[in-house]
Amino acid sequence: MSTNSAFLKEMGITEWTSRDAAPEQAHVMVAAEVTTQQADPIATAAPVAPETRERISSGIWWFFGNKPQGDAEVLFQNIIRVLGLTPQEWSWKNPADKLNPELLPQDGTPIVALAFGGPAAQKLSGERDALPELRETVLAINADGAEDLPLIATFELNQLIARPKDKALFWQDLLLAKSVLQNI
Repeated sequence: MSTNSAFLKEMGITEWTSRDAAPEQAHVMVAAEVTTQQADPIATAAPVAPETRERISSGIWWFFGNKPQGDAEVLFQNIIRVLGLTPQEWSWKNPADKLNPELLPQDGTPIVALAFGGPAAQKLSGERDALPELRETVLAINADGAEDLPLIATFELNQLIARPKDKALFWQDLLLAKSVLQNI
């Protein structure tokens, strides 16, 4: 089992290989099974080859929320690895800290922000809705000089550890953030 396979398995994500592709063109795809009343699986990710991981990120990820510790930190590091992010491509920020516009890249590198938990998302966006209403929506950071930064609300890491079935929904949030980053 590859390292990426182990990380995806830990996140509750099933890997599968397309039978339609020729063996030399076969690639691993990721499918997150979301349990609904109809129990329909939802295929949600494109292939991730090690040599193309740096092209996938092509921007900066800001993560907001309570800094992870213990099992949550292990989960977070696995998320960073699955996304293929280098230390220069992500940073952890406290939602209570005032965002300094001088921290924004001057070269136009796109940024996407991920808020772990409803309180972090509310603080950053100025929205009052609960997390279920904020998820699956591209919000904007409500701060001087950072109004154009997209913000994706998602679950707290400790909640994902306590409720593993939410990992598939979390994966959808990551894919939304990745899509937003690629389209900036």
